[in-house]
Amino acid sequence: MKSMKTVVVNDTMQRGYRYVLAAPAGRGFDPQFKPELSPREMLALGVFGGVYMRDCGDEFPKSWFAKAKFQEPGSFVHDAALNYFGVNASQPLSVWRAKGWINEAHDPRGWFQWYCRYFLGRRLPEEDARQIKRWRAMARHVAQVKKNCRKGGGSCRPRQRQALLHWAYDSRKY
Repeated sequence: MKSMKTVVVNDTMQRGYRYVLAAPAGRGFDPQFKPELSPREMLALGVFGGVYMRDCGDEFPKSWFAKAKFQEPGSFVHDAALNYFGVNASQPLSVWRAKGWINEAHDPRGWFQWYCRYFLGRRLPEEDARQIKRWRAMARHVAQVKKNCRKGGGSCRPRQRQALLHWAYDSRKY
C-alpha cells in the first residue's frame, strides 16, 4: 500500500495546519465536479486582482506560480487590471466570512484555497460536498452568459465572466 503524503502549511493565515493527500493530483474528482480550469491556469489568466495566495508557494507546486499574474511584493491592493477581463469581480474576505462561506478550520482563504488543496489530492468528504455544491450553483451564471452574449464575446458581461473564472469555469469560451 502506497503511503500518503502529509502537507504542513505555514503561511500568513495558517500555522501548523496539516492535511493528507489521499488522491492523485488532478484526478479522482467527485463525478459532479468538472472544473474547466486548473489552479495553475486560473492564476496565469489573472484572478483575484493579483493579491491572492502569493505567500503559498511552499504549499503548492512552483509551476502554478510561474506565470501567475500577481501584484508586486508588498502590495496588498486589489488591481483589477491584472484580472483576465480587467474588472473587479471579487468581494472582500470579510463578506465571505459574514455569509458563512469560509471554513476557517481548513480553508481560511475560501473556495479557491479549497480547490487548490482538492486538486492536489486532499479529501474532506463533508467539506468537499459543500464546496462542490457551491461550485455547481455557479452554472446559472454560465447559462446567463450563454443566453445574453455571443460566443467568445469577452466584452459582454465581463464581471460575470471574471467571477466564473474565479470558480474554474472557462468563461472565455462561452
